[in-house]
Amino acid sequence: MGQNHVNAMPARLYLVRHGETAWSLSGQHTGNTDLPLTERGEQQASRLAPWLRAISFTHVFTSPLQRAWRTCVLAGLGSTATIAADLAEWDYGDYEGKLSQDIRESRPGWSAFRDGCPAGEMPWQISARADRLIRQLCTLRGDIALFSHAGFGAVLAVRWLGLPVAEGVHFPLSPASLAILGYTPGHPETRAINLWNAAPHPLSPEQS
Repeated sequence: MGQNHVNAMPARLYLVRHGETAWSLSGQHTGNTDLPLTERGEQQASRLAPWLRAISFTHVFTSPLQRAWRTCVLAGLGSTATIAADLAEWDYGDYEGKLSQDIRESRPGWSAFRDGCPAGEMPWQISARADRLIRQLCTLRGDIALFSHAGFGAVLAVRWLGLPVAEGVHFPLSPASLAILGYTPGHPETRAINLWNAAPHPLSPEQS
């Protein structure tokens, strides 16, 4: 009966950002560049395993980029994971590998969430991608693990709540952190952020 109850639950999303990479440490925007985890990033990812092994996930999905996939494996869920292309990071286009402060020298006040990226994804495009993924996930049931990235993770959160992509600037995710996109207790029709930016290691300020 317990398992049937779990499967009957509406989808609840356990969102995991990948562990540290060289560019997340430096603050460079990392979209399609397929960087590996640093040694510390691998340690961060491994520390997620005790948190996640107690949860009976009905599905596990990961970004195709190796930093997310490796985090999934080290967190103990690689054997059941499926690649989901829509979990990939924001395509930063011409801003790939650049620091925000350098971009703002020529574009004062620039924010990817509001202004998008030339030759990359614009806010309306990544919003559509997040909405498509949410619609697909909501056809499933139970607790679902998602291994993704800081930029797309923030977009997924605000679109889960029905907010515009520009609000994603208020939802930073640290390396190897966990968030839960679920529902307001007692009101299963009302979506909520039940946990945000939690980690079994000291949180760091890097967001890219």
